Amino acid sequence: MKQKSRGAPPTGKSAAARAPANGGLPSKEQILEFLNSAQGKTGKREIARAFGVSGGARIALKRLLAEMADDGTLAGDKKRLREKGKLPPVTTIEITGRDDDGDLIAKPTQWREEDGKRPLVRVSLSGRGSENDIGIGDRVLAKLTKLPRGGGAAYEATPIKKLPREKRRLLGIFRASKRGGGTIEPIDRKELKSWNILPDDLGNASDGDLVRFELARHGRFATPRAKIVESLGNPDDQRQISLIAVHAHGIPEEFPESVLKECEHLTPPTMDGREDLRSLPLLTIDPIDARDHDDAVHAEPDINPKNEGGFIVTVAIADVAHYIRPGSKLDREAQLRGNSVYFPDRVVPMLPEKISNDLCSLREGEERACLAVRMVFDRHGEKRGHTFIRAMMRSAAKLSYQEAQAAIDGQPSDKCLPLMETALTPLWAAYKAVAEARDKRGPLDLDLPERRIVLDEKGQVARVVTPERLAAHRLIEEFMIQANVAAAETLEEKKLPLVYRVHDAPSAEKLKGLRDFLETLDMKVPHAGALKPEAFNKVLDQAKDLPVPDLISEVILRSQSQAEYAPKNIGHFGLNLVRYAHFTSPIRRYADLIVHRALIRALNLGQDGLTDDEISRLASVAKSISDTERRAMAAERETADRLIAAHLADRIGATFAARIAGVTRSGLFVRLRDTGADGYIPISSLGDDYYHHIEAAHALVGARTGAGYRLGDAVDVRLLEAIPSAGALRFEMLTPASRGNFAALNIGRKGLRNKKFGKSRQRR
Repeated sequence: MKQKSRGAPPTGKSAAARAPANGGLPSKEQILEFLNSAQGKTGKREIARAFGVSGGARIALKRLLAEMADDGTLAGDKKRLREKGKLPPVTTIEITGRDDDGDLIAKPTQWREEDGKRPLVRVSLSGRGSENDIGIGDRVLAKLTKLPRGGGAAYEATPIKKLPREKRRLLGIFRASKRGGGTIEPIDRKELKSWNILPDDLGNASDGDLVRFELARHGRFATPRAKIVESLGNPDDQRQISLIAVHAHGIPEEFPESVLKECEHLTPPTMDGREDLRSLPLLTIDPIDARDHDDAVHAEPDINPKNEGGFIVTVAIADVAHYIRPGSKLDREAQLRGNSVYFPDRVVPMLPEKISNDLCSLREGEERACLAVRMVFDRHGEKRGHTFIRAMMRSAAKLSYQEAQAAIDGQPSDKCLPLMETALTPLWAAYKAVAEARDKRGPLDLDLPERRIVLDEKGQVARVVTPERLAAHRLIEEFMIQANVAAAETLEEKKLPLVYRVHDAPSAEKLKGLRDFLETLDMKVPHAGALKPEAFNKVLDQAKDLPVPDLISEVILRSQSQAEYAPKNIGHFGLNLVRYAHFTSPIRRYADLIVHRALIRALNLGQDGLTDDEISRLASVAKSISDTERRAMAAERETADRLIAAHLADRIGATFAARIAGVTRSGLFVRLRDTGADGYIPISSLGDDYYHHIEAAHALVGARTGAGYRLGDAVDVRLLEAIPSAGALRFEMLTPASRGNFAALNIGRKGLRNKKFGKSRQRR
């Protein structure tokens, strides 16, 4: 029988083969080399065996190891020693920011507090493959290389794999207590849990700060304890409640110094190789408070006798590709951001201000470089052809939507009056023709009201308005759509890969849910095989005669797929277009910049076109910018919710008119009529009845009374609680449940057992 070994030497480099220093003892460097290369136990006994230390020399070795522990070189215990602060060669890191050169920096996710401050890790990106999608807040499995001391970072990380992102970083608002310590208020309305903070765990946080914290469990059965690890600024002091969403979603905020320095060396192009559009009265038509202007339009009658009654429409877009070259620091930064993010209190731009508000802003009366498309339409608005050109332009006027609309309605301003004949009147005539073709095409006509939050000088909500939807808005939208289609058509014709803007048809599951709901209103939508946007438009037309047309629009909107970017074309269902790409907003969308570069390459318009390397990465870039778009949408929505919650926080107990905007198993979501604020009513607070969730009817129905609540119902509610940091509002229902909602649906006490509606969950 083999005798069991009491402990074989750990495998790795043979440290014992080296001659021990210090009179039979290994040197400190040899001990560290052994600890870092050994596999298995690394205690005092294993070190002694590896270096052949025996007898009285063991006492000297013990003193040497104690000395190394005292000077901070070693950590651990006598059975498992390790180099203090040493990270494993492969570990998980979290991207926390960027350095002055724009390189991503990170910190290890696992770290022992006794090892001191977490080491800084510089992330090395090759510029190829999916690792280029990595951004702030991402967790990455990476291979680490130790860097020489003296630099800012202790390690360089080479990404191996991007890991699934945490649902939410541990962030909250710190509220100090007079007795010391305090609490952390939640920022996530789905997890409304507060955490107590002991005085020793405050870090450098002050009252009202947005903080990042960690949870540690001291003991197997102990309650996790929160510890603040970083203070991220005070949203109230900065008058920027959007600060919460920026950090919660890892949105890059400040531009690295290296990116800003690159801006300093940018110069406008000359006329060489460009067409001269400076005498063409191109107009920018934007929101009244717009700071950047990246598109301009012009229309004129086509004098070609073969196109009688037709028009030539020119859409000129800022030539961002001239300034943002592939592989530059500006380009890397723009791709990392993906798009600009628009909050009520500020904008987090994709490009630095010198580019977005100066060099690439089509300012009135100033020469600017542009990439333009000249489109020819017949008198019915059908496009007969188009041409892309690189040009120099000079905007004839900067107009707001309201100013342009007033001019065409017969009340031109002093600025508009001289432009009526040469610009505005032909522009509207061309739009009238193109609108005819649009109506014939039949895109999805979901014209839902869009509320806008207006802030006062203190950064607080002054009012919530619903801007009027004008023909001027539709004019610009339609010409931009036509330009986007032209870009996709040209790139397909030239057989150059591109990033499409795609929108799939509704899924079978969502379509079934919509169909079940519409049947309760005696309305129908065709099956998926014959489905076109026109079918939804017919339902929307029928809904105009119902008490709640907005309800039908909302349900149809929820049934739609989400548009995204992709290198493979599946068409755009909502616009009812076979091919579509984004071309018209390269200042605020990276997708448009990619399309600009593709057009430059395809049409030989310069040396700054799409590169082979970019073409090889189109799939990963498309996924990345789709993700950043969703991130921006979530951050914008959450910030609006927080602003409204703060606005209503001093109105606890007030009564509001609302509509039911959502029905779930656990309760009702309501939307206030005046502000559009969303809040929640738990099912447990609805009364003494047992409520069943009737999913097909979007309703909660009482088992005992047969009365209930349904999506779209007008109700009165009372505000019970507001948590501004989380954007959460909780209400009490004041309107009694009604049987009238369900009599026609046959889902009273008998209908609750109707198999058509499936299983329902009983709640009290």
